[in-house]
Amino acid sequence: MKLKFWGTRGSIAVPGKDTTFYGGNTTCLEVTLESGRKVIVDAGTGIRRLGEQFQASGDPVDIHLLITHIHWDHVLGFPFFAPIFDPATKIIIDGYPTCMKGLRYTFDNKMGDGFFPVRFDDLKATIDYLDEIQQKPLRIDGAVIDTIPINHPQGGFGYRFQENDTKVVFITDNELTQKGKKTVHEKECVRFCEGADVLIHDAQYTPDEISDRKGWGHSDYLSAVNLGIAASVSRLILFHHDPTRKDPEVTAIKEACDNHVSSSGVKMEVEAAVEETEITL
Repeated sequence: MKLKFWGTRGSIAVPGKDTTFYGGNTTCLEVTLESGRKVIVDAGTGIRRLGEQFQASGDPVDIHLLITHIHWDHVLGFPFFAPIFDPATKIIIDGYPTCMKGLRYTFDNKMGDGFFPVRFDDLKATIDYLDEIQQKPLRIDGAVIDTIPINHPQGGFGYRFQENDTKVVFITDNELTQKGKKTVHEKECVRFCEGADVLIHDAQYTPDEISDRKGWGHSDYLSAVNLGIAASVSRLILFHHDPTRKDPEVTAIKEACDNHVSSSGVKMEVEAAVEETEITL
């Protein structure tokens, strides 16, 4: 299994001199299975660059696209994903139940004149909605993809990819909490992440910021680290960097996490997600 980050930022894209290292594009993760099949998670602004790579390869695009939820920073890149304008492209979409609504609304909205000059129904690619993963684990070429609800306004899914002995968990826009109504308890997250080779988790806020942001649907970085420790994961990747966070500040967060892990006496590698980096498992 291979992972590549095309968007690591949260809430809004922030291109510029302060985000050149960790990246300024919003959520998009490329997962390549052993079969070569590609599963893309979310269509934030990072998916535009992925589309350019697909075009440069010259190969027909045949992918699964999983959507965690339909907030703008996770779907806004889809109209700029060049393969959707190619009749040779095949895209199977699945994810949170409102995923197709979110993708369509970036093009069309019956309450107004629309948001994009091209209508969704005029796209040339073959786009099919599978509607399977909310009911049972999705199986693709020997890999099994399971879901967990996330604690986020209007809801959403986190995903676990299991292929042979490799386990990758991707949970963004998730507020780790032990209290509240209609929320997923931290213990459930621990069970879902147990023994993961890689856990990619929302770490948008600092511990000082989180008290003023309860209910916003994001975690502070220490909560993400403690989840990784409790679940005995091998590698934690901090994700969904706050749009106000400059590169040196993200680096400082990563170093604070290293110190916390070291003081806990456990072995867990901690990284901060960097746009366009690849991980081979």
